[in-house]
Amino acid sequence: MISTESNAVAQRVRTAVFPVAGLGTRFLPATKAMPKEMLTVVDRPLIQYAVDEAREAGIEHFVFVTGRNKGVIEDHFDRQFELETTLEARGKIEALEELQQDLPSAGRTSFTRQQEPLGLGHAVWCAREIVGDKPFALLLPDMIFQAKPGVLRQMIDAYEKTGGNVIGVEECAWEDVSSYGVVVRGDGPDTGFAINGMVEKPARDEAPSNLFISGRYILQPEIFTLLAEQKKGAGGEIQLTDAMQALMQQQRFTGVKYEGKVFDCGSKLGFLTANVVFALDRDDIRSGFLEELRRLDLEERL
Repeated sequence: MISTESNAVAQRVRTAVFPVAGLGTRFLPATKAMPKEMLTVVDRPLIQYAVDEAREAGIEHFVFVTGRNKGVIEDHFDRQFELETTLEARGKIEALEELQQDLPSAGRTSFTRQQEPLGLGHAVWCAREIVGDKPFALLLPDMIFQAKPGVLRQMIDAYEKTGGNVIGVEECAWEDVSSYGVVVRGDGPDTGFAINGMVEKPARDEAPSNLFISGRYILQPEIFTLLAEQKKGAGGEIQLTDAMQALMQQQRFTGVKYEGKVFDCGSKLGFLTANVVFALDRDDIRSGFLEELRRLDLEERL
């Protein structure tokens, strides 16, 4: 039975789930043999940005829900002794230290399989035995952010005050609301307001707000019970949004309009934009990158 009581004292969020089983069809042929989560923004894979964000927020256990042909993700979060030895022998200590810093500590990662492509809700459900009966964070690796502190850190700050479930949201242009799932905003400040409902891809004139859900969640474990009982929804898949709407009838949901900017790297346009923005934000390549852009004479191309 799902509890209807709000958390008097919120349990600490120690575990994060990363759904990485998708086929990445929008990036074919690049993703024919390489997971889309390993596509790089500048020189870091998408999945690394999500893990870095989780580590900054204090996450201790990283759960990856994988599928076929995703073994390279597991390899990425493992040590490569031959590479490390070579870097050390060649005096590339800075590169070696960066590799070592990116790795979660031994025993902090878990991998489980989503054996059928049955949707995001099903992917989350596949992590149930590892997560157990504790609250957890859910990070969609397609979505990366420029935010300080990180978006999940901002959400955990709100969660520690409210308990329950927390969703990160950002404003979009009103003409774009039909492309997103948006929330029904209740009372409270941007740093933690009540969510009274969710609407998936509403028409402009029917949208309750222009606050869209941007791939970051803190969820209570009761979501697993609802996902287990849930029938297939849109697209013949088990939809996370449907389970959250059911849970919302019995537990608090809080929205956090975070400070920062999201880049949807599940789309080619968002991915290319992220590469430009993150490159310009890098002190080591900004000036050279700007010079190359000037040489391209972009005005003639536009």
